[in-house]
Amino acid sequence: MDTIVVGAGAIGLGIAWRLAQQGRHVLVLDRGEPGSGASFHAAGMLAPITEATFGEDALLGLNLASAAAYPAFLRELAAASGSSLASAAPGTLFVAVDRDQLEVLERLYAFQRGLGLAVEWLRGSSCRELEPALHPAVRAGIRTAEQEVDPRALTAALECAVAAAGGRVRSGAEVAALLRDRDQVAGVVLTTGEEIAAPCVVLAAGCWTGGIAGVPQEVAGAVRPVKGQILRFRPRLGEALPIRHLVRTEEVYLVPRSSPARGDEIVVGATVEEQGFDTSLTGGGVYELLRAGIEVVPAIREMELAEASAGLRPGTRDNAPLLGPLLGAGGLAGLVVATGHHRNGILLTPVTADAIASVVCGGGVPEAIAAFRPDRFAPGAWACC
Repeated sequence: MDTIVVGAGAIGLGIAWRLAQQGRHVLVLDRGEPGSGASFHAAGMLAPITEATFGEDALLGLNLASAAAYPAFLRELAAASGSSLASAAPGTLFVAVDRDQLEVLERLYAFQRGLGLAVEWLRGSSCRELEPALHPAVRAGIRTAEQEVDPRALTAALECAVAAAGGRVRSGAEVAALLRDRDQVAGVVLTTGEEIAAPCVVLAAGCWTGGIAGVPQEVAGAVRPVKGQILRFRPRLGEALPIRHLVRTEEVYLVPRSSPARGDEIVVGATVEEQGFDTSLTGGGVYELLRAGIEVVPAIREMELAEASAGLRPGTRDNAPLLGPLLGAGGLAGLVVATGHHRNGILLTPVTADAIASVVCGGGVPEAIAAFRPDRFAPGAWACC
């Protein structure tokens, strides 16, 4: 192997696919099954506009670039894997159901318009014309063209594409430490003691990155787990999904999806909790999701609760990912970082895969990820720039 990718979520598999396409001998290692981490629990919203937040201009630019790349990315992935992942959702409605939410929505709309984003303001009656199942109390909404992708189908397709391009994926292979030869990475050591040599290692292990011995502290200390509880509802036999658009409020989102593997479902999520590595479901978390979901789409009250789960997003101090090589004094040649995607891992898969493949294959650090260098939280990290 000339490249090891640690982590087989959407990010790691996407990187491995791009590297294998360029002739690299790639091995992907995952502590569990491919796609069983944060990607498994994700809702799959491709939402750079409705996720836009004050003070995150650089991240917004990266999110928009990745969303624009998604259609071509999915067409290419379908050709490589034989799996079509096209969304049937006509767009997203971000709605307000009370006065407080309306005030927040008005500020968000002004912010989005100020950035030149493609958004449309709708009265409550217009929202209900588009989605009759919305609660009668809906006062207004913002409409965007944002869609979704099924994260579980995405990771399965990426695993197939990696194999088709000549890469390898190993499950149940937990990386315990990095191997190094002076200031050069030399491979990894598994928890079983097995050593695997490679002159390049890509860290895409999400919130588990910090637990790998030998990872420089500026990276290990910058990533933390952010818990998210999420629910999946299934319509009763013979009934259709009550909504077609992605629907969200300040408190909750609902993602309608038709999956060949699981049938029709609505994904309702997700909590954002600082609870370390705890993945237990809680009554309070499930209750808040149910309450907020029923408040905007009452019909889910009668749907079957098919699944409840909790996953761990990789968060960082500024909610933006860590991308690229380590350029500072603590750098390790051959080590490339791709983690910390927080709420945007699925959305950022195409742009991350292309950028990291460029770094690994000697193309330098693309401008798209220059603001997200992985050592940016280290003291004096920007002194050389």
